[in-house]
Amino acid sequence: MNALTGRQGWHAELTLGYQLRGDKTRLVDSKREGPLAVQRAFYPEGEVCHTYLLHPPGGVVAGDDLNIDLQVSKDAKVLLTTPGATKFYRSIGPVAEVSQRLTVAHGGSLEWMPLENIFFPGTLSHIVTEVHLETGAHFIGWEINCFGRPSNEERFETGQLSSEMRIYRDGEPVLFDRFATDGASLIDSSIGLKGVSGYASMVATVDDQDLLEQVQQLLSDDPLSGATLIDGLLVVRTISEQSQEVISLFSSVWRLIRPQSLGKEAVVPRIWAT
Repeated sequence: MNALTGRQGWHAELTLGYQLRGDKTRLVDSKREGPLAVQRAFYPEGEVCHTYLLHPPGGVVAGDDLNIDLQVSKDAKVLLTTPGATKFYRSIGPVAEVSQRLTVAHGGSLEWMPLENIFFPGTLSHIVTEVHLETGAHFIGWEINCFGRPSNEERFETGQLSSEMRIYRDGEPVLFDRFATDGASLIDSSIGLKGVSGYASMVATVDDQDLLEQVQQLLSDDPLSGATLIDGLLVVRTISEQSQEVISLFSSVWRLIRPQSLGKEAVVPRIWAT
């Protein structure tokens, strides 16, 4: 129970607005309510604004309602990540809701690269990420989901979760990607994850057959990974029980495609090394 609001769980709102000011992208609008925040911006590569998203309670619990609205203006360039995994704990009450709305204007770019979500057995969670792109906007983003903690022999036997990514271009739907499971139903299914307790997807505004083939070559040694082009988007999917391996794999794809999609070599966020 949240003693400040009298309701179960936290309600949080975070609004972030970025604009190009001079030779750097600046966070010009930041409004918050509840336990969501960002650290001060970092500029390890000049104009790109590196931002670290913080959730001080350390995990998402029953009844939490977390909302993020991020807007990248024309020609602004933003990279956002998190300092650690986001943990979704067991619930005996209402569903935890996470809503993320990401908007990128023409000429702007957003690299949305949070570290993994860990869903503890018994969680009741619903995550929706909407990406709204104007023509000429650039986006590279991923979602990494881990079910239970296999290293502790803890499987996701109970609980429910739904995770959705919806991508629009000029208001028109381009890609809807959804993963939902009731306990281990889809995890253990032969048409689901075949017993592998982790699923991840990566999407980028890439429409280049040669670059797709380079990504496919990069993934060729991993039979549980694949890449394709869908309506001007590069989509990479993988299943794995090791989140660090997924982060390493997606980072390799990012380093490969970033120079061509954003015109810049990849600069790894410093927080990943801590």
